[in-house]
Amino acid sequence: MVEMDELLDLVVTEGCSDLHLEVGVAPVIRLHGEMTQLDLPVLTPEDTEALVKSIASPRHLQQLAEDGGSDFGFAFGDRARFRVSAFKQKGCIGAVLRQIPNEMMPLDKIGLPPSIKDLLYRPRGMILVTGPTGSGKSTTLASMINVINEERAVHIITVEDPIEFYHHHKKSVVIQREVGADVPSFSEALRRALRQDPDIILVGELRDLVTIEAAVTAAETGHLVFGTLHTTGAAPTVDRIVDAFPTNQQPQIRTQLAAGLVGVISQVLLPRIDKPGRVAAFEIMITTPSIQALIRDGKTFRITSDIQTGAKYGMNTLDSHLVDLYRKGMVSYGEVITKAQDPEGIVQTLAGTNI
Repeated sequence: MVEMDELLDLVVTEGCSDLHLEVGVAPVIRLHGEMTQLDLPVLTPEDTEALVKSIASPRHLQQLAEDGGSDFGFAFGDRARFRVSAFKQKGCIGAVLRQIPNEMMPLDKIGLPPSIKDLLYRPRGMILVTGPTGSGKSTTLASMINVINEERAVHIITVEDPIEFYHHHKKSVVIQREVGADVPSFSEALRRALRQDPDIILVGELRDLVTIEAAVTAAETGHLVFGTLHTTGAAPTVDRIVDAFPTNQQPQIRTQLAAGLVGVISQVLLPRIDKPGRVAAFEIMITTPSIQALIRDGKTFRITSDIQTGAKYGMNTLDSHLVDLYRKGMVSYGEVITKAQDPEGIVQTLAGTNI
């Protein structure tokens, strides 16, 4: 049977993003967005169980047995970290391992404009990084926290499930708490965090009303709060937060968001056609008095037009960035249309463009 260390060594050496271990199929890697079966024997139930046991703690194995699933992170020596989702299916154990690089990427290498760095010096407010699963939100957040850690003498508290990137104390002091291991829930961690003299709070996922409420309150009370949501685009992100609240509370949360939301970075990842790898496309909204009024008045459908005319503030729409990447020959037309928020608009924009 293949050993876990051999599989992890291959994943790190080849630069794969994911490793899939399922009964009835050989180990599968995802490289540059493409799934590829390895030339290895098909995995049996005993194989997958042994592979998962080799990396999981007794607590996570117990959680897997009782709940049918467990998420955790672990280090592969000093070469990389992995986020693991172990699960049961058809009575057998399977797992997906996502590689988390050890190196923090500079903001410009990720593809973010200089205007984003200015947001990291705000004294308070909320910055949201949004996008579908696997779009690189964690990498973007880790890079932003790393910039603060290197350049500002502040107290940073992160709450994650599980911890992905490890941040060492640099100019800042960084406390990282893992949901399930260090604290029972995001909302409980946030409640406690406010008593721990934080300047910066990172919430791995705004997954429920209580957590969203606590994050908004933290942003209001003089902290810079970072969070993620599985939404694409700035306007849908605002709607998603407002819609999480009961109807009678929505006017109040709109007012709070209008005052507290500093910016929304929405991203998707696309396979490159000019060289191996993937590239991120971003929508960037930086809150202006005009956007504050739109949020407060419930006119989020107009936010996109404000972003289109907000280039001087460092804003751009997702679709304009997709068009830019296409015109540079970096991504395919099909990928652009698939990821676009207004595919028909992009078809018209690109009519007559030849690459």
